[in-house]
Amino acid sequence: MKIIEDGRAPNPRRVRIFLAEKGIDVPFEQLDIMGLEHKTAERSAQNPFQRVPVLVLDDGNVISESIAICRYFEETQPEPALFGTTPVAKATIEMWNRRMELNFLFHIAQHLRHLNPKMAELEVPQVPEWGRANKDKALTTLTILDEALSDRQFVAGDRFSVADITTLVGIDFMKPARIERPEGLANVARWYGEVSARPSAAA
Repeated sequence: MKIIEDGRAPNPRRVRIFLAEKGIDVPFEQLDIMGLEHKTAERSAQNPFQRVPVLVLDDGNVISESIAICRYFEETQPEPALFGTTPVAKATIEMWNRRMELNFLFHIAQHLRHLNPKMAELEVPQVPEWGRANKDKALTTLTILDEALSDRQFVAGDRFSVADITTLVGIDFMKPARIERPEGLANVARWYGEVSARPSAAA
């Protein structure tokens, strides 16, 4: 078993944090996205969408998409539960993870990929106007999150979950995307201070 990744990218980091929270040790094989190593015939056969991370199991099965990989490990080692344990908790975590993935992390990535000249070979075509439009979309989501965090400790409730992992990675990815976190979001600041201090955040 191994995970193929580029350790600089945000989605592989989501998996690494998840595994660290679980205490699961998996070998990692690095490739260079900027060198287009994820677009080779071998890598394209593993994932035709040419993205990382990719989990290769001992029996040859291949699983791609970061949340799908996390779900695999949730099934193999249920505790600590990062996708919830009750129907309501599972649905709430799914809801917030989806919100933060599509309405926050995605927009930050689009801002970077469409505005950074170094990403031109990865994002064809680059559309600068679209890149700039994504900044406000991401910041709007942070404002919504700040209100949600006014009455709970974590993104999806009273327990740390995969939704917190997605959000943490998104906020940290704002730095290379050159998006400043707005001042005044006290609840987000409190939450970020807590989750970024967890040992798994350094994974």
